[in-house]
Amino acid sequence: MTAPILRRLSDLRAKTAEWRRAGETIGLVPTMGALHAGHLSLAEAAKQACDRVIVTIFVNPKQFNKPEDLENYPRTETDDAQKLAHLGVDLIYVPDPDQIYPDGYATNVLVGGSITDVMEGPFRPGHFDGVATVVAKLFLQTSADKAFFGQKDYQQLMVVTRMARDLDIPIEVVGCPTVREASGLAMSSRNLLLPKDGLAKAAALNAAMREAAVKASAGSPWAPLEAAARQALAEAGFGDVEYFDLRCAETLEALDTPTRPARLLAAAWMDGIRLIDNIEVLKLNY
Repeated sequence: MTAPILRRLSDLRAKTAEWRRAGETIGLVPTMGALHAGHLSLAEAAKQACDRVIVTIFVNPKQFNKPEDLENYPRTETDDAQKLAHLGVDLIYVPDPDQIYPDGYATNVLVGGSITDVMEGPFRPGHFDGVATVVAKLFLQTSADKAFFGQKDYQQLMVVTRMARDLDIPIEVVGCPTVREASGLAMSSRNLLLPKDGLAKAAALNAAMREAAVKASAGSPWAPLEAAARQALAEAGFGDVEYFDLRCAETLEALDTPTRPARLLAAAWMDGIRLIDNIEVLKLNY
């Protein structure tokens, strides 16, 4: 049976107040819809950890840099509800736009510093402001105890974690492992926009990342590894590789070798679609 879909904040709060009176914990899975197995794994994790689960679907205009990207973003609410039906989530919150940004809305949440100044930050100005703003609102509107995010958007995970901590929002942000296609490609709603041959070619991104991570873990300096990976991606049919970075997992500071816990993060274009990914880089002598 499909979960009820609520569109008004007053209805959402009436339901969460009922759960609170019963002493139940609430898990939140914020999404922009076009759900895939990665989103469903977050809902499953929330079900295991909490008494009640809310999945939100809101295509947030504030986190799109280009109007055409917002217009082209997949909207599949009916299919999304059907995918969630067998998981037993308790409700789906699909807020009307005025429930998030009412007339005269004038407040934005900005997370500054090193975690937003690099990688996605320069290429998508204002993106993380939009993410932090809408996620803060969803945290407060749902009064959830825990929120579940995929590690595929690793920088975003760090931003929302910092935002909740800095604003003293009483919620635990839980990062969950990236779910991948059989080819290794990270699952993403944007994959739906790739042609079939582009989807196959896109698997080269994760392959190049894994090869570079293994060599970095063995002590090879990063600059030649990055250059080789960029060349491999160009040969595989990728267009612009915006970044292919080895960074500290905690601060996102650039590293030449993984002398502390590290992540390899990348963003690249395939057939007009921007893909991102990241993987952990292991080294035995941190």
